[in-house]
Amino acid sequence: MTDRDLTDRQLERYARHVILDEVGEEGQLKLLDSRVLVVGAGGLGSPALLYLAAAGVGTLGVVDHDVVDLTNLQRQIIHSDDTVGEAKVTSAAERLEELNPEIEVVPHRARVTAENALELVSQYDLVIDGSDNFAARYLMNDACFLAKRPLVSAALLRFEGQLATFKPYLPDGGPCYRCLFPKPTDPSLVPRCDTVGIFGAVAGVMGTLQAVEALKELLGLGTGMAGRLLLFDALDQTFRTVKTNRDPDCPLCGDAPTIAEPRAD
Repeated sequence: MTDRDLTDRQLERYARHVILDEVGEEGQLKLLDSRVLVVGAGGLGSPALLYLAAAGVGTLGVVDHDVVDLTNLQRQIIHSDDTVGEAKVTSAAERLEELNPEIEVVPHRARVTAENALELVSQYDLVIDGSDNFAARYLMNDACFLAKRPLVSAALLRFEGQLATFKPYLPDGGPCYRCLFPKPTDPSLVPRCDTVGIFGAVAGVMGTLQAVEALKELLGLGTGMAGRLLLFDALDQTFRTVKTNRDPDCPLCGDAPTIAEPRAD
C-alpha cells in the first residue's frame, strides 16, 4: 500500500491500466514500486523487458554477459542494428529508458554463477528467467527458492515453447524446476538455436507470456502458472496445459532437502 497518488502524466501514460477494475490506480502504484530481475536480454528477455517497462514496473534489473550479434536481431527485438557489438545489458537499458524514462534500469553485465545468484535475486521482488542453458536455470531456481521469490521461467526451440511459474516455498506453490527436470541433459545432446534454429516470433509469444505472468504475480491477479506447465506449438498454433506436482524426493524443495545454496547441477 502507498499513500501517494499517480501524477497527471502517469495517469495519462497508464490510463488503460488504471481503468481496469482489477488494476486501478492502486495496482499501478504497486507496479511502480516493484522490482523485477530479468535473466537474459535475448529472445525471451527482449519482449518481457519491453512490456514490463511499458507497464511501469519501477525497477528492472537485466542480467547478461554477452554482446549483441547480428544473428540475434531476428528475434531479440530490444536490440537494433546500431547496437551490434554493444553489451546486451547496455543496449537493453538504452531502449528501455527511451520507452519509459521514469523507470530505473539496473544493468548487471555478468554470468549467473553459484557465487552471485542469491545476491542478485534477493534484490528483487520477482525473477523472469530467459536464460538458454540448464546451469543458469538451476541456479535461478535454487536462488529463488532460498530467497522466497516467484520465478517465471520459459524455454523455446524451433517452433515450440514452454512456460511455468515456480513458488515452491509456499505450501500450495507447486513444484520447483528441479521437480520437473531432476537432472540436466548432457549438453552434447541438447539442440541449440544456432544449430537447429528458432522461429523468431515464438520468442515473442513466450517472452510476452512471461511478462503477463509476472504482472499478474505482482498484482495478485487471476490464476497463476504455479503447478502447471504451458506448452506452445506454433506449427499447430496450439496451447496445452499440464498439471505438475512437487517431487517429495527433490533435493531442494522435497521432504529431505540437501541443497542449501544455489547449484548449477
